[in-house]
Amino acid sequence: MELPGRCDTIAVIGNGLIGHGVAQVFAAAGRDVRLIGRSAASLERALGRIRESLERFVAHGLLGAGHIDEIGRRIRVSTSLDEAAGADLVIEAVPEDQALKHAVFERLDRACPPPCVLASSSGQPVSRLVDRVRRRERVVAAHFWNPPQLIPLVEVCPAPETAPAVVPWIVGVLREVGKRPVVLDREIDGFLGNRLQFALLREALALWASGVASAEAIDQAVTASFGRRLAITGPLESADLGGLDTFHAFATFLFPDLDASSAPPTAMGDLVRAGHRGLGSGRGIYDWSERDGPGLVAARAEELFRHLRRAG
Repeated sequence: MELPGRCDTIAVIGNGLIGHGVAQVFAAAGRDVRLIGRSAASLERALGRIRESLERFVAHGLLGAGHIDEIGRRIRVSTSLDEAAGADLVIEAVPEDQALKHAVFERLDRACPPPCVLASSSGQPVSRLVDRVRRRERVVAAHFWNPPQLIPLVEVCPAPETAPAVVPWIVGVLREVGKRPVVLDREIDGFLGNRLQFALLREALALWASGVASAEAIDQAVTASFGRRLAITGPLESADLGGLDTFHAFATFLFPDLDASSAPPTAMGDLVRAGHRGLGSGRGIYDWSERDGPGLVAARAEELFRHLRRAG
């Protein structure tokens, strides 16, 4: 299929947690961005969040103060999907509502003729989102991680009907704007990062729910040990560095005892049903009235900025 010769104009559909961050990434890399949301008020809030984020980049020495207004001028906002017409790349970043995503891709397929490439930032296979799309060969998953302006990874996953040339094209675009794309060779639920993240979460929840150790002990067992290494060496690299024979022997001993539940533990569901959603509600696994949640969020952001400075 024909592909855009250059990727100068990007439309981002959705201005929430992922959408406004994706818009910032492309605008900061010199691209013209059309940020499309549901209301003028929400778009105004998104622009405010982008400016606030850019100011933090300035404070961390990753951006000159004089560039903030320049980047802002590259972002044009609209409430009309038709504004995506003429873009080289359109990235869907709407809430995880299947009906909404199907409707968005149907509209985009009509409004944005080829060679425009359509991408979903969702963490689910795009083959589930294109039932109403006629030109499915130009649709691909490009799963950004939150917050997109701080997390380098983008998971690129083609559907069975995606044209082979689309993958290297979008990988090249993502690298040009400073992202670190990884390519999946076939579709799978959750892609790579979420499968790995939730495999660890399942075991952590099982240990907590069964009373093996406190939540504090379980979290510290990660943050004070292998969690520090994972930013440098991934799990497979770690196995090779530690000795594959050693890891094989320990896996043979431990795998049969690891949690393999097909549903979250009852204790977790009880918290959710009681309205205890975590930091946002004041209580979850932890009682956040006794902990500095905002301070922890800020400390995590500082660490992400530190990684960006080191990579730069």
